[in-house]
Amino acid sequence: MSSKTKRVRDKWRSKTWYTVVAPPYFGNVELGAIPTDEPEKLVGRVIDSTLYDVTNDFAHQYLKIYFQITQLDGKTAKTMFKGHEYSRDYLRSLVRRRTTKVDGLFSITTKDGYKLRVAVTAFTLSRIKTSQEKEIRAIMEKIIKEKASVLTLDEFAQEMVLGKIASDIYNEAKKLAPLRHVGIRKSKLATPLAQLPQVQTQKAE
Repeated sequence: MSSKTKRVRDKWRSKTWYTVVAPPYFGNVELGAIPTDEPEKLVGRVIDSTLYDVTNDFAHQYLKIYFQITQLDGKTAKTMFKGHEYSRDYLRSLVRRRTTKVDGLFSITTKDGYKLRVAVTAFTLSRIKTSQEKEIRAIMEKIIKEKASVLTLDEFAQEMVLGKIASDIYNEAKKLAPLRHVGIRKSKLATPLAQLPQVQTQKAE
C-alpha cells in the first residue's frame, strides 16, 4: 500500500459523522450525514433538500429547501430555515402562451425580527391588463407583509413552504382575474448568521 493511499484512509478515519436534522417546525426529519474533522466548521454550512424529503409526499419534489446548520448537539447538527425555491423544470412547466405572469419581490421582517426576501409569482388563465397586474401585485405585498407581522420565522416558513400563504393570495387575487397558479417561488433569509440568536457549537464527546 502506498503512503499516499494510507494518508487518505487515515484522513477519513479521523473524521466524525454528524446527522443533519430539519428544524422542529419541519418535523426534525433527518436530512443526511456529513463527515468532518473540524466540527466548528459545520456551523453556517447550508444544506439543500426537497420538500419531498420532509413530507414524504412525491408531489412535493418540485420545491427545494435550504437549511443552515446553527448548532451541534453531540453528533447531531441542528438547522434553521434558510430559504427555498421552485425547481427550474417546474417553473418552466408553469409558463403558457397568451397568459400573463405576475411577479412580486418583497422584503419582509417577521414578528421575531428575521428579514427575508420573498418572490411571489401568479400565472393567469389569459392575458390581463397592466392595471390588473398592479392590483394583483399589491394584494401579494399586502398579504405577505400582514402575515410576516404576526408570524415568527418558524411559522412563516411553514405556511410559505406548505402553500398556505399562496392560497390566501390566490383567494383574494382571483377576484380581479382568473388565475391558474399562485406560489411563493423563492425566498431567502437575509439576516446574517452572526445575528442569529441560536448559533452555537458544542463538540461531540
